[in-house]
Amino acid sequence: MRHACLALLLSLVTGVVQAFEIEESRRYPAPGGTELRILSTADADVFEPIIAAFQALHPIPITYDVASSAQVMTALYDENATYDLAISSAMDLQTKLANDGLAQRYSSDATAALPPWAKWRDRVFAFTQEPAVLVLNAQAFEALDIPKNREGLIALLRDHPQVFDGRVGTYDVRVSGLGYLFATQDSRNTESFWRLTEVMGRLNTRLYCCSGEMINAVAQGELALAYNVLGSYAQARLQDTPGIVIVEMDDFVSVMLRTAVIPQTAEAPQAAGLMIDFLAAMRLRPDLATATGLPPVVSGAGEDENVIRPIRLGPGLLVFLDRLRRDTFLRSWVSSIEQE
Repeated sequence: MRHACLALLLSLVTGVVQAFEIEESRRYPAPGGTELRILSTADADVFEPIIAAFQALHPIPITYDVASSAQVMTALYDENATYDLAISSAMDLQTKLANDGLAQRYSSDATAALPPWAKWRDRVFAFTQEPAVLVLNAQAFEALDIPKNREGLIALLRDHPQVFDGRVGTYDVRVSGLGYLFATQDSRNTESFWRLTEVMGRLNTRLYCCSGEMINAVAQGELALAYNVLGSYAQARLQDTPGIVIVEMDDFVSVMLRTAVIPQTAEAPQAAGLMIDFLAAMRLRPDLATATGLPPVVSGAGEDENVIRPIRLGPGLLVFLDRLRRDTFLRSWVSSIEQE
């Protein structure tokens, strides 16, 4: 199902309409009369504690549909699907919705309290900051040094092909909106990105749609390591999965901001605004950070960019969504990662 995402992403620029697909749908009843319909990339199990806490304050029914970031974009951009709130890890696609007039403006005391880097034009609102990390299988590294940065990772992969051939994982950026975002940001931040991609290509790197699948493969020993995994999901798995190691690279760590927008098609924008206010104030609910594994936005966290590099909201995210720029990037990536 996820492999349909390439066609869906391309529909942004070609105008071809594709039916979007929902991976999971859950309904949370409540005595209130106004239903809040959410379309989200976050797993339902991850987001469920937030919904329970929100309904304790605002007892309104909620429908929570899960889809990939590309499917979310297709639903809202191409099909004008009726949702009151869209939540996505693909900051660039959310920004495109807002930039192209498909997201409503919203402001409140809660959103005003967000750091300037965590919102854009009162239409896109960040509520988590989640790093891209390296996830390792501890057993595979019993006789190896754990790499601390990308240069070290390149050297490790080159020096031990017998260990890593077919046992490295990363996103298939053709089908993963978040994977594409992380890859394009890597290419901006370091000249090592393309050398690392070529080395991965020579090792028959396995490609995945999403972080959860990569983490499972590392935990089961199918992979020795996975690159650019969503750190929040990896941290959540640490609690009940022995044998995985999480590494934040010391050259730089890309930090994704999970964002929410109110689509123009929203039929319950006031309820959506209440949820945005609740999400914007998650820093005041450490219990939810523990329950979900989603680290909230914290003032000051975006100011030191020596190592931590929050991906900035704004029109700069649209650069790699340009069709020619995207096609060029994907051709180079495919040539590097799928060497024949």
